[in-house]
Amino acid sequence: MLFNSFSWKISESLGNCMSLRRVRIGNNNFSGKVPDALWGLPHLHLLELNSDSLSGSVSNLISLAYNLSDLRISDNQFSGLIPDGIGSLNNLLEFHGGNNKLSGRIPDSMAKLIQLGTLDLSYNEMSSEIFSSTIPKELGRLSELTILDLSSNQFSGEIPLELENLKLNKFNLSYNRLSWDALPHYATKNYEICFVGNPELCVKGFGKCHSSRGRKYRRSIFALARILFILGVAVFYVRYRNLRKKKRSLNVSKWRSFHKLGFDEFEIVKLMSEDNVIGSRSSGKVYKVVLSSGAAVAVKKLWRETKNGIRIVGSEIDEFDVEVETLGKIRHKNIVRLWSCYNNGDNRLLVYEYMPNGNLADMLKSNKKSLLDWPTRYKIAIDAAEGLSYLHHGIVPFIVHRDVKSNNILLHGEFGAKVVILELPKLLMELAKGECPCLICIYSSVNEKSDIYSFGVVILELVTERPPNHADYGENDLVKWVSSLLEQKGMDHVIDPALDSTYKEEISKVLSVRFLCTNVLLINRPAMWWVVKMLRKQQRFPDPEA
Repeated sequence: MLFNSFSWKISESLGNCMSLRRVRIGNNNFSGKVPDALWGLPHLHLLELNSDSLSGSVSNLISLAYNLSDLRISDNQFSGLIPDGIGSLNNLLEFHGGNNKLSGRIPDSMAKLIQLGTLDLSYNEMSSEIFSSTIPKELGRLSELTILDLSSNQFSGEIPLELENLKLNKFNLSYNRLSWDALPHYATKNYEICFVGNPELCVKGFGKCHSSRGRKYRRSIFALARILFILGVAVFYVRYRNLRKKKRSLNVSKWRSFHKLGFDEFEIVKLMSEDNVIGSRSSGKVYKVVLSSGAAVAVKKLWRETKNGIRIVGSEIDEFDVEVETLGKIRHKNIVRLWSCYNNGDNRLLVYEYMPNGNLADMLKSNKKSLLDWPTRYKIAIDAAEGLSYLHHGIVPFIVHRDVKSNNILLHGEFGAKVVILELPKLLMELAKGECPCLICIYSSVNEKSDIYSFGVVILELVTERPPNHADYGENDLVKWVSSLLEQKGMDHVIDPALDSTYKEEISKVLSVRFLCTNVLLINRPAMWWVVKMLRKQQRFPDPEA
C-alpha cells in the first residue's frame, strides 16, 4: 500500500492479525493514532509507517514485537516518550524516527539493541524543556551502529566520549545544545558539518574554547604532543628501516581485511587461474574464485601504470594502500563489499563479494533477460540510485564514482542491484591531500554531475534494453537516439517491447527522470538524493514529453 493517497485511519482490527509479518503503509495520508495492538504484533519483521500524518505515541506494547528488525515511523506527528520497551527488540536493525514530535530522553534500554545499525531521531524535541537530558553514553556500546543522526533536537551537556568507539558512516549531532572540549577522532574540518548549531560546543579545529577545563585540556594535549613527537620520530626511523628491507624482498605479502571474513585469504592467490577470468578491463582482470568452503569471491588483479605501452607492476610511488582504505570503509547495502586487499611487489588484488547474476549490461543481453520484468528493473534503478546517493551524500569526504554504467551495476541472486567500484578513487585522494584547493568546488561538481548523467543512461538501458552505443544510432548515442525517437514516433517505439504494457505509465514517469539526469546544463541535473526521491515517487515527476 506504499505511495498512494489513502487518507483513512488505521483500523483497530489490524492489531488482531497475529500472523502479520510486514506492514507497509508509508507515503500515504493515514492519520490518527496507531492501534496499540499493532505495535506489539509478535511476528512482525517490518513496520513501515513513514511519511503519513499519524499521531499519538509509540506504545510500550512494542516490546512484544520481538521479531521486529526494521521500524520506520519518520515524517509523522508522533509525540511523547520513546518507550523503555523498545530495548526488548533484540533483532532491531534499523530505527527511523526522524521528523516527529518525540520528546524526553533516549531510554537506557536502547543500549541492549546490539544489532542496531541505524538510529535516526533527527528533527524531534528530544530532551525538551520539561526533560533535561544528555546523549546516553551507553550508545557507545552499539558496535554495529553505522548511522547515528540526532540532529535538530534539544540535547544538552557533553557529548559522551564513548561515541568514539563507534565506526560510523553517517554521524550528525548538529543543532542541539551540546558541549565538548575535544574528541580527536572527530575534531577535524571534515566533520564540522556534524556539529554546527551547538553554541557551547568547543572542538579544536573549528571552534573556540574558553573554559578552564578547555585550557587544562590544551596544556595536556601540548605535553602529550611533545611525547608523541619523540615517539613519532622513533617510529618513523623503525618504519623507514623496515621499508628498506621490504623493498629488497618483493615477496613479502600484505593482506588487509575490512570485514570479518569467513574464508582464508591466502587460499585466494593459490586458486586464481586464467580459466576463472570473468572480465578484463584496462586497469586489470577480474576472477571468480571458489574457495574450499564453497563460498565464491570476485578478485580484481590490478595492473600498475603503463610505460611505452607495456603494463608494469612495480612503481616507486604506490598509493594503493591509501586509496583502497577509502573503499574499505564503505558500508551500504547497495555498494558491493570490498572484503580485503592484497599488495606485494608483484601483485595488487581487491577481493569483493561475488554477485551470482553478473552485471546489468550482460543480463539485458542474455537469455535470462525475460526474468527482468518491469518491477525488477524498477527495483534495480532504485537500488543503484541509493548506492550512488550514499557515495555522493552519505560519507565524508564524498566519493565520485566516475565510471557509472550498467557493467558496474551487479545483481545478486534475487536481482537486487549493487554498485561496484572497480577503479580506485584517485580524484578523492587528490582532494583529500589538499591539492589545487581553488579547483575543488569546480571539479567535484563536474564529476558528481557526470555520475548523474551516466545514471540517466543506465535508466535508458533499463527502459529500452539497448546498449549506450550502437551502429543503429548513426553519429548519435543512446541519449540522442531516444530523444529523437520520442519526438518522431512517441513512447511506444522507445520502450522495450518485452515489457508488459500495463506498466507504461510508470515506465513513462521513470523515463522522465532520465531527462533531468542527462540535461546538457550541469546545474539543471538533480542531486542523487533527489533522484532517489523521484524514483520512489515522493516527488512529482516532470513531463517526459516536455
